[in-house]
Amino acid sequence: MLKETRVTALLKDTARSCLLSEDQFLCSICLDVFTDPVSTPCGHNFCKDCIMKHWEMTDSCQCPMCKEVFTTRPQLRVNTFISEMVSQFKHEAPQKTSSSSSEQQVVKPEEVPCDVCTGTKLKALKSCLDCLTSYCETHLEPHLTVSGLKARYV
Repeated sequence: MLKETRVTALLKDTARSCLLSEDQFLCSICLDVFTDPVSTPCGHNFCKDCIMKHWEMTDSCQCPMCKEVFTTRPQLRVNTFISEMVSQFKHEAPQKTSSSSSEQQVVKPEEVPCDVCTGTKLKALKSCLDCLTSYCETHLEPHLTVSGLKARYV
């Protein structure tokens, strides 16, 4: 009985750490934690505004991750499970301190700004040739670490 309890506790801890991995809560379009997460018919998740804007800018309606084409624009509803998990993640996860905006450079008029930064725009270090978005150090990190984004040309 004691062994079973230890195994159960270990499984719960493992499940919680897997569920609360930041990579699982990042939108591959804006590279930020999901806001109003929705799922496409192919199962990929995006911020509702991000995927809607993406589809408005393209001729066809396709998934930005797997490139599956949808004959009609899918009706998207907020994925409440992911939304609740994001809420829990934001509440429990420690704030990232690896790159504060004070360590990074605020963009100058002749430089390229980060397209993802809200408020004070930081200097973009690189641009993604697939999504045509420029990223500062903080917002570039998921492109270098998230498996679905590593194949992109940054």
